[in-house]
Amino acid sequence: MIAMQQNPHLPENVVRVSALQGGYSGVRIDVTSFHCVGQVSHKFSHTEETRLSVVLEEIGGQCEPRLRPNRPNPIDHMPRHMHFAPAGLEMWGHTDDVRFVRDATLSFDITKLSDNMATVFSEDVVSAPRLRFADERVWTLVRLLSDALSDTDPSTQLYCDGLTTAIAARLFALPPHSRAEDVTGLAPWRLRRVIDYLDSRLPDRVELGDLAELAGLSSSHFSRAFKASTGMAPYQWQLHARIRQAQAQLLDTDASLDEIAEATGFADAVHFGRTFRKLIGAAPAAWRRELKS
Repeated sequence: MIAMQQNPHLPENVVRVSALQGGYSGVRIDVTSFHCVGQVSHKFSHTEETRLSVVLEEIGGQCEPRLRPNRPNPIDHMPRHMHFAPAGLEMWGHTDDVRFVRDATLSFDITKLSDNMATVFSEDVVSAPRLRFADERVWTLVRLLSDALSDTDPSTQLYCDGLTTAIAARLFALPPHSRAEDVTGLAPWRLRRVIDYLDSRLPDRVELGDLAELAGLSSSHFSRAFKASTGMAPYQWQLHARIRQAQAQLLDTDASLDEIAEATGFADAVHFGRTFRKLIGAAPAAWRRELKS
C-alpha cells in the first residue's frame, strides 16, 4: 500500500483530493476521494491501461462516466455503478452537483493476470467498453479490497491477492470450472511444500502468486485446491498460523503483549488482541492466565 500525495493541479470545482494505491496479482488499485463544489468535468487517468472504475460513495448528487466531456451518458444512473474501459479508450467523469465521491480504479495487466490464472481471456470481453453497469458481487469485492489498502497486517497481501483474482474472474466472465481436478485438494507433496514455505516466512507478507508457483498451479486453481485441502483460504491459514505462533509465546515466555504482537506481525497489542479474541474466543492475557494457572 502506498499513500499518494494530493494533486496540486485539481480540476475546476474540485477542492481536495486524497488517494491510496496498492498492487496485487496483476492488478493495481487506486482509491481516490474527491471533495467538490459545483459542476465538475475531468478526464480520467490511466487511459493507456485496461481498467474498471467503481463508484464506492457519491454524496450530494450523482456522477457519470462519459465518452466525451459534453456528451451525457445514455445509460441511466443506478446505485453502485461502475464502468469498464479497454486500454486506449479516453473517458471523462462529470457531475453537476456532487459534494463527495470516493471511487476505485482497478488497472489490469492482462498478460500477467492470464498467466496467474492460467486462462486466456476472451478478446471480445477485454476490448468491449461498458459505459455504466452494476454487479453487486464485483462492487462488494472492490469495496473489501479498497477497505484493506491501509491495513498493514502481513496476511492482507494474500487476502487482497485473492480478492483481485475473484474480481478478474467475475469481470471477465471466465467459464465455470467443472473438471474434477479443479474441486479436489492439493496433492500431499504440494500441500506440504506450500505450508513449509508459509511457516518459513512467518510473520511476513506472502504473495498468492508465489504459493501457486510452488504448487505448479494457476492462482485461481491453487486457491480452490488449498481451501479444499485445509478448509481455509491461504490468508486465513497464514493468520491462524501467526496466532498459533503467538499462543506458543504466551505460554513459553513472559513477553508482553506488545512484544508478542510485534513478533507475530500485528500492528500493535490492540490489533493483536482483537484478532486473537476473534479466532480463539478469549483475550490473550486471559487465555495465558487460564493455561498457566
